[in-house]
This record gives sequence, C-alpha cells and structure tokens, in this order.
Amino acid sequence: MTATTTTAAGAATTSTLRPLDVPGMLKEALVTALICAVLTGLVIGVRTTDGGGALSFQTDFTSVIIACAAVFFGRIGIVLNRERRHLPVLIVSLAVFAATILSIFVPELIAWHTETLQVIFVIGTFWLAMQSLLGLWRAAHPVKASERGMDRVAASVQRSTRYVGPILVLFAIVIPFALPFLNALFDAMLGLQVSQRQYLDVATNILLYIMLGWGLNIIVGLAGLLDLGYVAFYAVGAYSFALLAQTFGLDFWVCLPLAGLLAASSGLILGYPVLRLRGDYFAIVTLGFGEIVRIVLINWSTVTNGPNGILGIPSPSFFGLVFTRNPKEGETAFHEFFGLEYNQLHKILFLYFVILAMALIVNFVSGRLRRLPLGRAWEALREDDIACQSLGINRTKLKLAAFAISAMFGGFAGSFFAAKINFISPESFSFTESAIILAIVVLGGMGSQIGIVVAAVLIVGLPEVFRDFGVYRMLVFGLCMVFIMIWRPGGLLAHREPSILLRRRGSA
Repeated sequence: MTATTTTAAGAATTSTLRPLDVPGMLKEALVTALICAVLTGLVIGVRTTDGGGALSFQTDFTSVIIACAAVFFGRIGIVLNRERRHLPVLIVSLAVFAATILSIFVPELIAWHTETLQVIFVIGTFWLAMQSLLGLWRAAHPVKASERGMDRVAASVQRSTRYVGPILVLFAIVIPFALPFLNALFDAMLGLQVSQRQYLDVATNILLYIMLGWGLNIIVGLAGLLDLGYVAFYAVGAYSFALLAQTFGLDFWVCLPLAGLLAASSGLILGYPVLRLRGDYFAIVTLGFGEIVRIVLINWSTVTNGPNGILGIPSPSFFGLVFTRNPKEGETAFHEFFGLEYNQLHKILFLYFVILAMALIVNFVSGRLRRLPLGRAWEALREDDIACQSLGINRTKLKLAAFAISAMFGGFAGSFFAAKINFISPESFSFTESAIILAIVVLGGMGSQIGIVVAAVLIVGLPEVFRDFGVYRMLVFGLCMVFIMIWRPGGLLAHREPSILLRRRGSA
C-alpha cells in the first residue's frame, strides 16, 4: 500500500511538469546576455591606461564575451530550475564548479583570462548547484512548509530556550578558563595554534554583535520597522562616552547610562519625523539618518576631532581598580591589589565578562518587554499597521518607544566599543556595520533571540575560522551566506511563539 502511494505521488509530481518552452527560454537567456553586454561593455571591455603621460584606451572584449556567455547559460539554468528540471542543471553546474576549483590549484589545466571570471564561475555554479539540490530535495519530500524539518527544529529550539539559555550562559562563563585546554587539544589534533587573547577578542566581538542584534531586534523583529541606520545610535553612544570621559573625567560606569540616554534621545529625534512613513521609504530615511550622523562626526572637527577620531579613551575599571602596569597617582592597579603579576589578559577577560553581563541584561529586558502590553502592541504593529490603529492602539507612542529603547541598547554597546579599543573614528560607524547587524537579525530569524546568537556566531566567527585561507575566506563566507539564503530565506530559526497562548479552561 505504501509503495503504491509513493509511486502514485511520484507519478503525480512528474505529470504536473509543464512542457518546456525552449524558444521562450532561449529568448529570455538572450535578452539577459544582451543586458549584460550593455552593462559590462564599457566597464570591462574598455579601460584607460597611462601611456607615457597621456591616457590611452585598452580593449578587453574577450572578458565581455565570456561574461555574456556565462550569463546566457546561467539564465538557462535558472529557467530549468524554475521549471523543476533540476537534475541536468545539477550535473552541469557541479562539473563546471569542479573544473573551476581544480583550475585554481592546477593553473595549467585551464587558462583563465582573468581571476575575476574565475571567481564569477565559482560563485555562479555553486549557487545553481545548491538551488538544484534544494529543488530535488523538496520534490522528494513534498510536505507542507510548517512540517519541514528545520521548522520543527526551530520550534523545538524556541520552546526549549528556557533550558538551552542557562546552558549557553554557563558555557560562556566557563569557556575563557577552558581555552588553554582547548588550544592544546586543537594543536594536537589539527596543528592549530591560536593565542588565548585571540580567542577572547573574537568571543568579545561576537557578544558585542549579539547585544547589537538584540537591540535592533526590538525595531525590526518585534515592531516590524526596517531600520538601516542603527549604526547611528551605536556611534552616538561611543562618542558620548568618549567626550564625557575626556572632558569631565568621568568613569565608564558613570558615562554608560548617560550614553544610553543620549542615544535614546537621538532615537526619539529620528523616530518622530518618520512616523508616517513605512516600508521602503522608512528604510531610506533611516539609512539617511545613519549617514548624516557619520558625516557630522567627520565635519564637526572642533568636538569630534573629525576623521582623526578620539584617542586615549579610558577603559572600565573593576570597582576602582585599573588594568594598567603603571597606574597614575591615586589609582590602584588590579594586579597590585590582588598580588598578581601583570598580564594583559586580565583586562581582556574583564571586558569579556562586562559585555557578557550587558548582553544578558539586554536579553532579559527584551524578553520581559515582549510579554508586557507594550511588546504585544509592537507585535500587533508588525503584523498589520492599519488593523493596529483600528483597535485604538497609539502607533506614535509605539514607534517612539521602540526607537528609544532600541537606540538606548545601541548606545550601551557603543560606549563599550569605545572603552574596549580606546579609540574611535567615523570610519568605525559606516553603513557596513548597520548591514552586518541587520544581517544577523534577518539570518537568525526576526524576533528570535536564540537565532540572533547563532547568526552572530556564524557572521562574526566564521570569517575568523577561515582566516588562514587569506583572500578566499570572504569568498567561502559569501558562498555559505548564499546557501543559507536559498535554503532558509526566512532565517535559521524563523519561528516565533505567540506572546500569549489562549487555551480552553481545563486544557493542558
């Protein structure tokens, strides 16, 4: 009975395939190749060179022809995948991918015209192969989206957060002290030798981005507002702490709440003018706000020192104990107070636990806010803006509260960043930082706290793992991101439990 049902299902799947429109497919591929020729003809085909003090033109139409041919056949592969002819696309793309990778290690095998074309072939064929594999897997497992394996895994992880969370916190507390043992283990097994300081630096950066992701998740994941300028609040917090500390000589712990309040004020300043905007217009305005803050930091040189940045920012102290070899008059060094030999790892380890505590506080506050009427109103705003207003919910106060609280957490993270590296400049707060933070939220699954942790470890930690690959490490990172976008476009753990569950009286 089961075999008959499976055969019938397979026959039904095969019979639903439409006849392939070959002329239409070739026409679509040809039009795409012509567009590629127009876009790349002058960019790649014609170059200016310096010939004895005068500019001369050098043509390279071979690269244009190869690029157009790659686009033509790549478009055919996309159409075949769209029409569910995955197997031939998989075979051809894997063959070309393997040949291209082999040519990297054996250059005599294929004489590539440029290395750029080599990279394009690697990325394009890998993407087509992954798309074909996923298509074949979905055809062999025709189940509803809610019943897919990753959805069940995401739901299970979300439900078990109360048990997984304490385990992860305990792991984060213990791992710095276990690093010497792990380093010896990796050295014996893989021949990798990484200093304990490097481990702690990477772990601290991961926790910093986890904190930023949890802060941005309030705007994007809970309130449903696409903010592309979150780095502006990050910058306000960093510069607020640096200027307060250097001008008035205040300690980190005194400046931390002040930096958060100033960042929250900037969130209110941004939130009020954009209350009537939504969608792409809202995202563009927030992107512009982030760039305005960066440009102000560059040009207001009398206060921010312009592009030169601010140097000599003080680090946080441990109940008044400083982490310096030679403390100033009136200060007490940490190693002297406890009778230890001076070691820079004391400061790095202290900073690690500071950002761990700050991230846990942000997570706790975010979780509590989500269960309050304010958090449920944010989720209502995210699901349907108009319906939310029809229920009498004040959208103005909701958006302002989301911006202020999220900006405050970004300001806390910025002040820690300034105290950690003791130097800040406008280049540290470019749009790339906003894109990375937003990618962490989207990749982990909007609204998922544990998903942001997983995404931050992948996005921040993965490039460090492949650092030995040199220039190819970002290529490996990009391929992994493309695979995740195809396989799990909604995010790795894109499953959100309702804030309130309505059950019948007497039900479990």
